[in-house]
Amino acid sequence: MNATALSLVLVAAVVHAGWNLAAKRISAGGTQFVWLYYTASAVMLLPVTVVLLVVEDERPQWSWLLAAAGTSVLHVGYGVVLQRGYRVGDLSVVYPVARGTGPLLSVLAAVLVLGERPGPLGLLGAFLVIAGVLVISTGREEGTARGRRAGVLYGLLTGAVIAGYTLWDAHSVTGVGVPPVVYFGIGSVLQSVLLVPGALAGRGEVARIWREQRREVLLVALLSPIAYILVLFALTMAPVSLVAPARELSIVLGGLAAWLVLGERDAVRRLAGAVIVLSGIAAIAAA
Repeated sequence: MNATALSLVLVAAVVHAGWNLAAKRISAGGTQFVWLYYTASAVMLLPVTVVLLVVEDERPQWSWLLAAAGTSVLHVGYGVVLQRGYRVGDLSVVYPVARGTGPLLSVLAAVLVLGERPGPLGLLGAFLVIAGVLVISTGREEGTARGRRAGVLYGLLTGAVIAGYTLWDAHSVTGVGVPPVVYFGIGSVLQSVLLVPGALAGRGEVARIWREQRREVLLVALLSPIAYILVLFALTMAPVSLVAPARELSIVLGGLAAWLVLGERDAVRRLAGAVIVLSGIAAIAAA
């Protein structure tokens, strides 16, 4: 894998783990929190986006707007499906199934549909990463049989949407040629607009979160775009089949942070999964 692309993905993983740790401190999540940080991100990125549109050598194309609209719909769909899964299924099932299925489907689609050929070492690394993520994310079974079945269903649906926006974003920044920062900036504005109905329905909750946890909202609003823009740049340099699993290193860092900072249990499982994921990252780096 391209060394620059791998470096971008690894830095993105660290930043991604950081904003997820901040998001976990929010006392109540949901649509209102997501709308707040999407909107704050859009406000922060708007001046940069406008400047880049003006100075960009290539004139802006309508296809850029269509590409950003596509990613906005997919990302909002991801949030809706994931939150629905958390309501009707067991979180301990939804999360690992989603995080394992997303990169797995991305790799398969990249190989079968896009014709990418990452090579045996790259494929081995990808599947080691996916296996390590599942080890970190899964633990002792809790909840009801019905909750576990619903968790598997919505986990698979969430993973499918993750694969969908991963492939769409790769096509947008490579095939369509949308500059990554412009792409994310326009997408943030559109995602904020799409979530306005949910924000209006819970305007009291929006006001409470902003009043009590503004710092966390702004931190997520700053770090989330940085993390994903780095991934978008990586996608312009390396195949989806390697970038998608490599970015799951953030789950390792998040799991370790949950143990070290938040005091969550299962240290041995988290460390074992981390070793597996790091082995996969090493294989991808050598591919």
